[in-house]
Amino acid sequence: MHPGGEGKTVKKTLTILRHEFRQTIRTRSFILLTMALPLLLVLGYSIYQGVQQRSQPGTEEVEIGYVDHTGEFDDYTSQSDILLVPYPDEDKARDALLAEDIEEYFVIPTDYISSGAITRYTTETEVEVPSRTINAMAAFLRSNMLSEQVSSEVLERTQHPLSLFSFKLDESGEISPAQKEVAAFLVPIAFAFIFYFALVFSAGSLLQSVTEEKENRVIEIILSSVSPRQLLAGKVLGLGAAGLLQIAVWLLTVRVFSQVASANIPAFSGVSISWGLLGWGVLYFSLGYLLFAALYAGVGAVSSNAREAQSWSAIVIMPAVLPMVLSSLIVTNTEGAVSRALTFFPITAPTLAMMRLANETVPGWELALSLTVMVAAVVLTMWAAAKIFRAYLLMYGKRPGLKEIFRYVTVS
Repeated sequence: MHPGGEGKTVKKTLTILRHEFRQTIRTRSFILLTMALPLLLVLGYSIYQGVQQRSQPGTEEVEIGYVDHTGEFDDYTSQSDILLVPYPDEDKARDALLAEDIEEYFVIPTDYISSGAITRYTTETEVEVPSRTINAMAAFLRSNMLSEQVSSEVLERTQHPLSLFSFKLDESGEISPAQKEVAAFLVPIAFAFIFYFALVFSAGSLLQSVTEEKENRVIEIILSSVSPRQLLAGKVLGLGAAGLLQIAVWLLTVRVFSQVASANIPAFSGVSISWGLLGWGVLYFSLGYLLFAALYAGVGAVSSNAREAQSWSAIVIMPAVLPMVLSSLIVTNTEGAVSRALTFFPITAPTLAMMRLANETVPGWELALSLTVMVAAVVLTMWAAAKIFRAYLLMYGKRPGLKEIFRYVTVS
């Protein structure tokens, strides 16, 4: 190599890297997509908090009237934040409702014990009867009917019959760390979508860049000053750095949200996104991106235009989407044959491994085998992509067939 030639090669590669990185992070699509997840989580949490505040009963006591034609219901008129006010007849109760002294009233008929029928009157238009009203009325009726038949302790227990504690046992019969079932299902699904979109968007940007420059013949001008290898390395590393920035923002957002949600949303209690899990995420994303980037670089090199590139890229996309298609099966059976097989398949390994790591401890040998297979796949595809990139980048017209590409890669 000519003295200083290696330094010039690195310098040109770094120049392309910086250009691709800066150009990518300044695009509107990159900014919107990167900020979409944080904004959606903030919006979702705000909506949840708003709904919770509206659904919580106010501190002011609400008065509900009732007319008892049986003469048996005169105790336990205070139920949580609802005060039940007795009226001698329906006319008095109706007048009180129209005068807004009470919010509503209900009538207990003389045959209530046999029929269970209750008639309720209100001036509000409702889709359904508020649950707190139903609960208050039910507690009032039940308490009065049982008060002379059971002790006060039993009566109190009928109001709150159970406090349920549920535990999950691991394979050895020991109690696993508590985690709500909703969260145990949603967290792996969330990781699957995050990794799928991050990988496809980052590698897809490389495909779009190559095909646009080739279609516009800008690539001919670029290759007059840099080699195909320098161009490929600069694009892969530059767009990879942008993708790594994007996935870092998303993973940190998920970690912060998990801490806030676990403390304020019951369904997410027990959820914990550790720094170790984020570290695995960065590692698997880096390997997954290099694999997808190499595949997409080869696709871009052999395609004459964007339409051809899209048809070729479907070959990569179809297996990559399998974790989302089979998400229900994978989450409910993470130790099954399908989950393990896809963990060892390079295209699905990043998404599958993160889905499993998000919800359990994956055996060390499985992670080691998964990473080994991915590294081998990355090395092989990068080697093949470099040869394809050099041979077909300036080729226009007839698209080479798979047999021709395979023959060139293996023979030359």
